[in-house]
Amino acid sequence: MKNNTQEHHAVAVAQRTARVDMYTGIHKALRALMADTLVAVGRMDPTDTADLATVTGRVLELLDFCALHIAHENRFVHAAVEARAPGGSEVIDHEHQDHQRHIDDIKSAVAALWSSPDTRGAAPAVLALYRDLALFVAENFQHMHVEETVLNAVLWARYTDAELVEIHNKLVASILPADMMFILRWMVPYMNPAERVAMLSDMQAHAPATAFAAALEVVQPHLTVPEWAKLTRGLGIAPAPGLVQV
Repeated sequence: MKNNTQEHHAVAVAQRTARVDMYTGIHKALRALMADTLVAVGRMDPTDTADLATVTGRVLELLDFCALHIAHENRFVHAAVEARAPGGSEVIDHEHQDHQRHIDDIKSAVAALWSSPDTRGAAPAVLALYRDLALFVAENFQHMHVEETVLNAVLWARYTDAELVEIHNKLVASILPADMMFILRWMVPYMNPAERVAMLSDMQAHAPATAFAAALEVVQPHLTVPEWAKLTRGLGIAPAPGLVQV
C-alpha cells in the first residue's frame, strides 16, 4: 500500500492541522497492554501454579482484546476505506488475518501449558510463549504504525472530520460497557494530558453521569498525583481524595 499524491497532500494537511485520528488513542492502549503483558510473561515463574495461571490469563485477555480490535477495524474503518478507496485496506486486511492466526496459535500454546500436569517442566514452554508473544507484539507495533500513517492518509484524503467522527461514534456505540471500561483503563493513563482531557470531556458531555463516574474510577488509580490534578482541572471537577500514585 503506497501513498498517492492525494494522500501525501492529506498527510501534509494533517501535520498542519488537528485532523480527526481514530487510531492513535486506541493504539496507545494496545501498545501499553502488549508491553505490560510481555514483560509479565518474561518475569513469570513457570514452577508457580498460581503465577502461571494469573499471567497466562492476562495473555488470553490481551489476545481477546486484540481480536475485538481487529473486528472493530474491519467492520468500521476498513469498510470506510473501501467505500471511497477500493483496495486501500487490502494489505492491512491480510495482516489482520495473519494476526488472527497468530492469536489462535498463542491461545493453543497457553492451553497446552494449562493442560500439563507438571509445572516443573514448563520452563521451555514458557520461554517459547514469551518469544512467540514478543514476535506478535513486534508485528503489531509495525502494523499499527502503517495504520496511523498510510491508512490515516487514505481516510484524511477522502473524508471530512465530521464524517470521521460519525464513523468513530458508530464504532464506539458498538462496544459493550465492560469492554469499554477495559479500553479506558489501558487507553487514558497512557495518553498525554491534553488527549486525556479531550477524550473524557467528550464522555462527560455525552455519556450518562454514572458511566462517566465509572470511567474516572477506573482511570484514577493508574495516574500519578500530578496527572490526576491536570485531568480534574481540565474537566472542571474537584479531585477525589485517596488517590493512589503509581
